[in-house]
Amino acid sequence: MNMIERQLQNAVNKLVTWCDKNGYNISAEKSRCVHFCRKRNIHLDPNIQIRNAPIPVVNEIQFWGVIFDRKLTFLPHILHLRKKCERSLNILKVLSRTSWGVDGTSLLRIYQAVILSSIDYGCMVYGSAHPTVLRRLDTIHQSALRICSGAFTPLQWKACTLFVTRYRFI
Repeated sequence: MNMIERQLQNAVNKLVTWCDKNGYNISAEKSRCVHFCRKRNIHLDPNIQIRNAPIPVVNEIQFWGVIFDRKLTFLPHILHLRKKCERSLNILKVLSRTSWGVDGTSLLRIYQAVILSSIDYGCMVYGSAHPTVLRRLDTIHQSALRICSGAFTPLQWKACTLFVTRYRFI
């Protein structure tokens, strides 16, 4: 680990030198370090510094909207995404009222624009997560499609997907 830590420190020093030369400033307080490793407590966290100020080691970090955890399970990202999509589901619930609500095609477009776009963003990265972790997003899809179709809760998932494919080609 000492050799890897030394190589990381050399890379950080070269980056700081380049930034100083080109007019950029790197702050150790705003920087974070994550040690990605699937093994349990075998490796110690690296001690990397910027201008003799230590870079704090954290368990998870958000990079371009995707949350990376140290074991790359992407569970924190999926839970964050699920919470965000559940709030968006409330918009669909309000708009789907039978007395004054929006029709199914418009609800489906809102679902695709608001919820599906959030889920699709970064899916190439977090798509490698374990299927049980990814299954947590299936309930969001199912709930949204039930709301869009105007169906009751016990409706089967296959019937909802038929609704979507029918409206996709209209």
